[in-house]
Amino acid sequence: MDLDRGKPVWTQIADELRRRIDAGTYVAGARFPAVVDLAAEFDVAASTIQKAVAALRAEGRLRTVLGQGSFVEDVPRPEE
Repeated sequence: MDLDRGKPVWTQIADELRRRIDAGTYVAGARFPAVVDLAAEFDVAASTIQKAVAALRAEGRLRTVLGQGSFVEDVPRPEE
């Protein structure tokens, strides 16, 4: 993924992660990739990924369990 460094990077990453959840790449109930793994994939700081994950958690797409990680929540998709 090419990131536009002229825009907030964390929002672009949140959009990509949201797209992956909607596409079923990360399925409901599954453990979400670790922050360090996503930071390496996108070549950004862990704090950037943490902001993106926090946004997805605020939307109800992820839940975080202390000491266990984040998990994908089952979010109803808009009907097409």
